[in-house]
Amino acid sequence: MTSSEQIFNTLVLPYLNHAVRTYESGYASVADIDAAMRFGCGYPKGPLTVVDEIGAAQVRDLLAARYAESGDHLHQPADLLEKLVAEGRTFADEAAAAGESAAPEFKHDITKVGVVGTGTMASGIVQVFAQAGYEVIYVGRSQDKLDGVVGYITKNLDRAIAKGKGTEGDKDVLLGRLTGSTEREALGGVDIVVEAIAEDLEIKLELFRDLDKIVKPGAILATTTSSLPITQLGAATGRPQDVIGMHFFNPAPVMKLVEIITTPDTSAEVDETVRALTANVGKVGVSAGDRSGFIVNLLLFPYLNDAIKLAEGGEELASIDAAIKETASFPMGPFELLDVVGNDVSLAIQKELYGEFGEPGFAPAKTLEEKVAAGELGRKTGRGFHDYS
Repeated sequence: MTSSEQIFNTLVLPYLNHAVRTYESGYASVADIDAAMRFGCGYPKGPLTVVDEIGAAQVRDLLAARYAESGDHLHQPADLLEKLVAEGRTFADEAAAAGESAAPEFKHDITKVGVVGTGTMASGIVQVFAQAGYEVIYVGRSQDKLDGVVGYITKNLDRAIAKGKGTEGDKDVLLGRLTGSTEREALGGVDIVVEAIAEDLEIKLELFRDLDKIVKPGAILATTTSSLPITQLGAATGRPQDVIGMHFFNPAPVMKLVEIITTPDTSAEVDETVRALTANVGKVGVSAGDRSGFIVNLLLFPYLNDAIKLAEGGEELASIDAAIKETASFPMGPFELLDVVGNDVSLAIQKELYGEFGEPGFAPAKTLEEKVAAGELGRKTGRGFHDYS
């Protein structure tokens, strides 16, 4: 067996197994798991499609060998693999049996959108809605911050115009749909608010309590959180049925995926409206429940953590990156991706997953913690797993 195959078996097979278990648990559909990894990570194929291509029996046998070697419960073949082998079924069969779901419809009228935040994510979300024809009111802490949103969008539009994708007239129309305010009260009449402020539970709870008082009854309150409990945000309001997750990926104008996260309290009408809205702004929506990691982070970060542990065993970083790009056709190797995401962000997400699921295999790799402690966070600091100075 070549080193590349060994690396594939060590890193990609547990990722595939994790995807199988995610479906097996009823957390998300075959179609949504595959779409999440394709559109959220740029992978050429979803993990369950890859299992079908390799063959459930082969995946099961390779995982069994990996489990015998590692003793890690996460490498133990999912029960569903055994069942599919016994029944001669595939994940394509599972998806077909689930049937095509009807296109979602708007159960609430959405004409005016509110966005809270002025960072890169918030600015991108403002652009996405304005591009789709919605009037957008966005709220920030200062006029400088509000001007930054217009500057970000203008730069993106100028770049598109230079490539022949749009005109100055189109830009003027889009910018004419934007209204900035330093007062949250400006959101009183919007039909949906999407918040993209600091990833801090106390700060978000304070915002949701405020929005509950300000925003008109029946309006939808959405959060872009990637890791915090949305159920708690809903509980901070008197309208938990109107609270939902709408997790855009960065940069929002470019990335196609939105994870739509319902809590046990989210109404079916709000869920369907947000799915319809997501499609209406040209994004691919995938549905899941409220737990750490949602779909993408749940499957992606344990694989990245495993890659660090493999390197701790003496494998060269460049060899791992090259092997993954060659054998799995992923657009980046794990260490290239860690450096783009930021090691501080990666560590925070890995800690969330470990805290939620308690899997020993999810414990953050020692080297990841050391990198963060040393301030080697990746591209943004000039040094991470690779050197960019």
